[in-house]
Amino acid sequence: METRGGFYITQIKQLQDRIFEKLLTENGIELSGGQGRILFVLWKKDCLTISEISRATSLAKNTVSIVVDGMVKKNILERHINPENRRQTIISLTAYARSLQEKYEEVSRKMNALFYQDFSDKEREEFEACLAKILDTLTRAEQRRNFDENTTADF
Repeated sequence: METRGGFYITQIKQLQDRIFEKLLTENGIELSGGQGRILFVLWKKDCLTISEISRATSLAKNTVSIVVDGMVKKNILERHINPENRRQTIISLTAYARSLQEKYEEVSRKMNALFYQDFSDKEREEFEACLAKILDTLTRAEQRRNFDENTTADF
């Protein structure tokens, strides 16, 4: 039996990104999807390392590093050496980034309403439970794969 879940998730993600970025632009916020995910994480807990941001966003560390570099140049984020561990760099929000939060969250609420427009509360809960299950399965598979590079099995 052919399944199309991954294909649908990819299409949904691409459409959602385009619509969300358009809504952000209409509200005077010039951010990419990756930048928005990083800000979202830092708005919840400021002052994180690249590794912590990577885990929280599911973006690869090198991707986070590249995106953060661009955000530092645009005065959205700052880099600081961790005084407790000089080998560690801490990423933090600027005042400008904090000023975007309220407007960004309003756009997120609009996007969320659009996303679940034709869902009942029960359907939304079931859908999110299924997505959480897929995410958990894939996260565990990636972790096993990363810790056991000698594995020959398909994840």
